[in-house]
Amino acid sequence: MFSRDMKLIKTVGFFASLMLFGLVAMPQTAHTDEGPDATALPIEDLRLFAEIFSMIKSDYVEPIDDATLLRDAVRGMLGGLDPHSSYLDPESFHEINIDTRGEFGGLGIEVTLEDGVIRVVAPLDGTPAHRAGIQSGDLIIRLDGMTVKGNSLDSAVEQMRGEPGSEITLTIVREGVDQPFDVTLKRAIIQLHSARGELLEDSYGYVRVSQFQSGTSASLRRQLERLEEQAGRPLSGLVLDLRNNPGGVLNGAVEVSDLFLRDGVIVSTRGRTADSDYTFSATGRDVLDGAPMVVLVNRGSASASEIVAGALQDHGRALILGAKTFGKGSVQTILPMNNGAALKLTTARYYTPNDRSIQATGIEPDIVSRRLQFADAPAHSGTREADLAGHLENETAGSDDTAGKGGSERLQDRDFEVGEALNLLKGMVLARRPAG
Repeated sequence: MFSRDMKLIKTVGFFASLMLFGLVAMPQTAHTDEGPDATALPIEDLRLFAEIFSMIKSDYVEPIDDATLLRDAVRGMLGGLDPHSSYLDPESFHEINIDTRGEFGGLGIEVTLEDGVIRVVAPLDGTPAHRAGIQSGDLIIRLDGMTVKGNSLDSAVEQMRGEPGSEITLTIVREGVDQPFDVTLKRAIIQLHSARGELLEDSYGYVRVSQFQSGTSASLRRQLERLEEQAGRPLSGLVLDLRNNPGGVLNGAVEVSDLFLRDGVIVSTRGRTADSDYTFSATGRDVLDGAPMVVLVNRGSASASEIVAGALQDHGRALILGAKTFGKGSVQTILPMNNGAALKLTTARYYTPNDRSIQATGIEPDIVSRRLQFADAPAHSGTREADLAGHLENETAGSDDTAGKGGSERLQDRDFEVGEALNLLKGMVLARRPAG
C-alpha cells in the first residue's frame, strides 16, 4: 500500500475536484526537466520573479500583502501543470481528509474549473445536486446571481458552502437547452454510503458504487453477502454500476477489483521517481466464485472507476457496458507541508493490466449503449479528461445519464442499461451450461 494518500480525484466540501489555479504564473525555468541540471535553481528566472513581485507590491493600484502574493504565485505555478495539481490551504487539506472518511458538508456535486466556468463532472447519488437533476456536463455560470467566471474554484467552493438547510441558487447552462435556467438547492451534510445493492430477480444482483473510499470494499462485500442471503443461494451474476462515479482513493479501487480477481495485476503506476512506481496484484480471491459480471460505465465514470473497469476488462472477468469513460489516468499524491497546508501533485500515470494508459482517452466499453432519445429531451455529452485545459497527454495513445425514472418498481424495467446488463448475464449463464 501507499505511505502517502494517493488521491485520484479531490472531493473537498461539495466535491470541488480537479482544481485549477491560474492566478499568477511563475516564469519558466531555463533548464530542462531531465539531466544533471534538472534540480539546479534557475537563478535568472528567480531574479525576474523577485522583480515582478517587487513591482506588484510597489505599483499595484491597491496594497497587497506578501503572503497573498506568494500564495497566489504558488497556485499559478501549480495551475500551469495540469488540471489536477493544486495547493491545498490548511482548511482544504483538513476537509480532504474528512472526505475520504465519507462525510462532508455541501451539495454533493463533482466539478472542475474550465475556462473560468464551473463544469459538472457528476452529481453524487442521493445528494441535493442529484435530487435536483444536476447533470454531468452542466455549466454553472452564476451562484446566487453572482457571475462565476473570473473567480477561482476555491472561491466558488466557499460560496457554495453554508449551514445545512440554507439554500443557494445555481444558474445552469445545459447543452441542448436554449436558455440558462436556475436550480435552487438546499445545502446538507453529505453522508456518502459508497455501495448499495438490490436483487434484480432470482439470484441476479445489482450493486451501485457511487465513490471509492477506504471502506468501499468492505461495504461492497456486505452488500453482496446480503443479496446472497436474500436470494438463498450464491449469486448467478452481478451488475456493478459505476456510472457517474467520479473516483476516490486508489486503494479503494484496488480493493474492489481484488474482490473479483483470483490472480494477476490489478493496476500499476509509473512516474519520474522510484516511489511513484507501484504494481498492485490480486490476492487470490473471487467472492463471486467466477459468476459472470457486467460493469456499467458512462462519461461520468472517472479515475478509480476506470481502474476497476480496466482491470476487470483486461482480465476478461466482466463485460463493460455503456459509454466511453472520462479518461482520468493520472495519480495525485497529497504532500503535507510544514505550515499545515499540502500540495496535491500529479506524480504518476496508472496503467491497466494490459499496460494501457487511458489518460485522456478513457475505457472503451465492450458493448456501447445507445439509448433512445426523445425529440424534446436534450442529449448532453458531459465532459472528459481530454476536454480539460492542460490535461496530460497519453504517452501510449494514438446515453450517458444514470437511471431514468418511470412507473415500474423494478430497477431493470425503469433503467434501460440495467435491463440490458441483466439480459447479458442471463445469456452468459446459459452459455456456460453443458449441452445435452
